[in-house]
Amino acid sequence: MITNNLLLKLKERNDENIAKTRDILLSMQGKIEFLHDLKVEVDIRHGTSSYDIILITEFSSMEDFDAYLIHPVHIEVSKYIVGVLETGAAVCYES
Repeated sequence: MITNNLLLKLKERNDENIAKTRDILLSMQGKIEFLHDLKVEVDIRHGTSSYDIILITEFSSMEDFDAYLIHPVHIEVSKYIVGVLETGAAVCYES
């Protein structure tokens, strides 16, 4: 199993933007056959070093993860994320 964690810090860190971004990330659920599990969690600390959202995705293999990255649904979501993202970080690992 491959797990990918993506941390997102938004340019505009208000509740409305965070909720909209969370909903857009969750909209991928059930639409990408390679994506076995998807979780989106929102930071409750709100510190200056905190990220706003973590996206946790799971795949059977790196090939499935690579296919997810170029899937049309993921591409559309990514276009939105690029527009609202200040900075991000990712960790991908075998689980």
